[in-house]
Amino acid sequence: MDKLLDSDDEVMLRDAARGFLDENAPITAFRANRDAGRPFDPGLWAEMARMGWAGVLVPEESGGADMGHRAAGILSEEMGKTLAATPFISSAVIAATALRETGSDRLAEISGGDALYALAIDEHVKHAPTRTALEARQTGNAFRLSGRKCFVADGSTANRLLVLARTSGADGEDQGLTLFDIGADRAGLSRATANSIDARDFATLDFDNVDATGDDVVGDVDNGLAALAPALRTGQAALAAELGGLSSGIAAITLGYLKERKQFDRTIGSFQALQHRAAHLFAEIEVTASAIANAGRVLDADPETAQVAVSLAKARASQTAKLAVMEGVQMHGGIGMTDEYDAGFFMKRARVGTEWLGDYGHHAAIVAAARGV
Repeated sequence: MDKLLDSDDEVMLRDAARGFLDENAPITAFRANRDAGRPFDPGLWAEMARMGWAGVLVPEESGGADMGHRAAGILSEEMGKTLAATPFISSAVIAATALRETGSDRLAEISGGDALYALAIDEHVKHAPTRTALEARQTGNAFRLSGRKCFVADGSTANRLLVLARTSGADGEDQGLTLFDIGADRAGLSRATANSIDARDFATLDFDNVDATGDDVVGDVDNGLAALAPALRTGQAALAAELGGLSSGIAAITLGYLKERKQFDRTIGSFQALQHRAAHLFAEIEVTASAIANAGRVLDADPETAQVAVSLAKARASQTAKLAVMEGVQMHGGIGMTDEYDAGFFMKRARVGTEWLGDYGHHAAIVAAARGV
């Protein structure tokens, strides 16, 4: 079997996920959540946890399904197609990866859907973990965290946080960073919900002498990037998969519109110019799907060497999503930008998803450097 083709088990997982999401998390459910001011449906997430999705990367001894990174990507793809809003990437992917190396007792809570994590790393308009300035001042075996984190996905609903702080060194240095796992109810921590265009949960977090202990440290003091890097890779791969699914979702909606909308007594899908644009988009989606599948396979086989494959997938998925939503809105015409129609939701989510965990430029630079460009 070609390594980029889904196995029989993966095909069954995809089919089951698609059926569940089509029934329980269609785009109408996303609209309902948005209108209700609700970041996600807790009941839906609880059901996903019962199906093993929250434990997709959690070891079986901790109550997880341990299905692997390709499986996590398949679930992310299917969620992207319907814009399903969940804490899947933050908790089931990023946090589970960061904590499984330390054998944390909270892995079982992640698998059960009870522990909802957010990753608090960025402090500027672009993804740049080494530019962390949030201070963790050490006193004996204790720390006090002071500073601000922005663009924290799932930041207002999470009950636990993975926080990257500077314990030594200067802004921009790789060393001197420490990763903490703390409760979101710690004294001195305040959260403000950000006004995200995609109606997802993003927040700004302010730390005012928030206490942490040595037990809260993930990995080693001053070497937090070593603990964080594997989690970032898995999160970037899953986000690339979500963007790939998003591209397929808006493409399917657009194709359906081309087959129904008529001008000059003909369906607009019969116009050759639109056929060419649709065919080009299809080709781009297929190539990107291969890059996404490859990233998942490399993460499963050799995660330490997977960064280039992951960055290639995230860069391609970002560009393809941008193309898909632009073509989708343009082919729909004016209705594509109205709130009453679903196409605009895909454009807004694509805009945010391409920025989170590194934009096209960030990941293209990683690929270029690996190729000696």
